[in-house]
Amino acid sequence: MLMLGRGLDARDNQTKQAREAVTNVEKHFGELCQIFAGYVRKTARLRDKADLLVNEIHAYAATETPNLKLGLKNFANEFSKLQDYRQAEVERLEAKVVEPLKCYGTIIKLKREDLKATLTARNREAKQLSQLERTRQRNPSDRHIISQAESELQRASLDATRTTRHLEETIDNFEKQKIKDIKNIFSEFITIEMLFHGKALEIYTAAFQSIQNIDENEDLQVFRSSLYPPDHQSRLDIVRANSKSPLERTSSSKHCTGIVQISRNRLKKDEDEEDEDYEDEDEDEDEELESTKEER
Repeated sequence: MLMLGRGLDARDNQTKQAREAVTNVEKHFGELCQIFAGYVRKTARLRDKADLLVNEIHAYAATETPNLKLGLKNFANEFSKLQDYRQAEVERLEAKVVEPLKCYGTIIKLKREDLKATLTARNREAKQLSQLERTRQRNPSDRHIISQAESELQRASLDATRTTRHLEETIDNFEKQKIKDIKNIFSEFITIEMLFHGKALEIYTAAFQSIQNIDENEDLQVFRSSLYPPDHQSRLDIVRANSKSPLERTSSSKHCTGIVQISRNRLKKDEDEEDEDYEDEDEDEDEELESTKEER
């Protein structure tokens, strides 16, 4: 009886440890599952926001100058490509991380059923042991009743031993599978994230280059051309001419006055020379007349 009591205590301790292990996994795996699921939802929302950003960049690019338009379109295309990889990231995380954690809901349910069956067998065994002790105390000389109680206890003990052995095996497998699954789940998580971020680095580099390749000066010339029509230069020259400073105007006037004065002086000189010629001709005519008179 003493050995049987010690066996019951040992099995009770095993059952307690198994129950605590299952409860611990149930609690923390449930939290991990919820948090990872939230992480995936946040990533999916980020993908949706990025799609909106891509659409807006395309809409804006359509209104811009050629180089800026091309650069923005290339940037948007690269960024859109990144969202395809983000979608793959979401799907992989859901399949490789969230779903395996969700499966532990069913696994824990089965382990709790095993625990319940073991506890039931243990309780039956403990009950039969107590009944046997009472029978021995009440009817110490009734071997038939005592023998019947001992048989019931033996069957209960065998059942308890069987369920305990099964619980030991299933809890051992549960612990081994738990460690393996934790390693796989977190390894998959890191691998998926590294694959995405590796691709993201490539795409971000290409997107950055698309923006850096925009020719600012060429687009600025295009913009200025759109502001100023082709005949603007001639009109601009007129405006510049009309907008000269007073000093420039005075200098120009003096220059023009000097030219006019020179022209007038030249004209007067020519007139004086003509008058002298006329006087010379008159003197010659007078001399001829005098000579004629003398001859007569």
